[in-house]
Amino acid sequence: MVVGSPSFYQVWSLVRRFDQPQKYKPFISRCIVQGDLEIGSLREVDVKSGLPATTSTERLELLDDEEHILSVRIVGGDHRLRNYSSVISVHPEVIDGRPGTVVLESFVVDVPEGNTKDETCYFVEALINCNLKSLADISERVAVQDRTEPIDQV
Repeated sequence: MVVGSPSFYQVWSLVRRFDQPQKYKPFISRCIVQGDLEIGSLREVDVKSGLPATTSTERLELLDDEEHILSVRIVGGDHRLRNYSSVISVHPEVIDGRPGTVVLESFVVDVPEGNTKDETCYFVEALINCNLKSLADISERVAVQDRTEPIDQV
C-alpha cells in the first residue's frame, strides 16, 4: 500500500502501536495488552461483528524502531487463523517526485480444514488490504489537518 503525503513517521507511529491496533484497524473494537510492550507481550483483541470471530490473542514477535518492522503472531482466539503470523514494514519513498511512504505486509497461515489455499489467502488479503486502506486514510487525514499534537491522541 502506498501512502501519499503523510509523514513516514506519522505512518510508523500508527503501525508500531502494538497496544492500540484499533487506531487504524477497523475490525478491532478493543485491545488489552498484558505486560510491558516488549517482545513476547500478549494482547487480547476484541473483533467487531461481521467477521467470523470475536476474540484474538496475539504475541509481539518483533518491534524494530530503527528498521521500522513490526511482527505479530496469533496464538489463540475463536477464529480459524491457525499459525498466523505477519510482518509489517514501513519505508520512506519518493513517489512521483514527492515524499511518501510504502507499507508492506506479508503473512503466513495454515489453511483451515474445509477451505482451500486460495480461499484462505483471499480472506487474509482482504483483511490486510482493508487495514492498509484505513491506515492510508487515517494517515492522510492527520497530514491534512497538520496537527501539532502527538499522533497517539488521534
